[in-house]
Amino acid sequence: MSRTTKKKYVVEEVLNKYEITAENQKIVKVLRSCGNNLHEITTPEGETFLVSMPTKFRKHIWIKRGDFVVIDPITEGVKVKGEIAQILLKDQIKYFKDQGIWPDTFAENNSTKNERRHSSNSDDELFVNTNRPYVEFSSSSSSEEEEDEEN
Repeated sequence: MSRTTKKKYVVEEVLNKYEITAENQKIVKVLRSCGNNLHEITTPEGETFLVSMPTKFRKHIWIKRGDFVVIDPITEGVKVKGEIAQILLKDQIKYFKDQGIWPDTFAENNSTKNERRHSSNSDDELFVNTNRPYVEFSSSSSSEEEEDEEN
């Protein structure tokens, strides 16, 4: 199978797979990428460990911090305790929430983030260009102007 055809089937599987096939699979959240196709994740119970990305996803599908994935636990693993079985997208997350499969701890985290986005409309979130020096402009007071005129 050519690389392009393989990528086509992998992307199709990621986009259209809406079920958890095994009972021991877990929905987890990605905390960070550790390199070498290893990712640190957290379970709904709060346990953190490393999982590996299988070769079928490598160079075809990218995951980032905060994404949700389904893993197959590896019982004999010491450091790496699981392998990614499925990468969840927004539609799949919504489907799992509707089915009641979604863990409650992750549902709370998503709702608080959305509330923060909608409630804060302050100027503190505006982009600040750090490549330019900050120059503070101040208007001169009337006493300074009078001193300049006298001299």
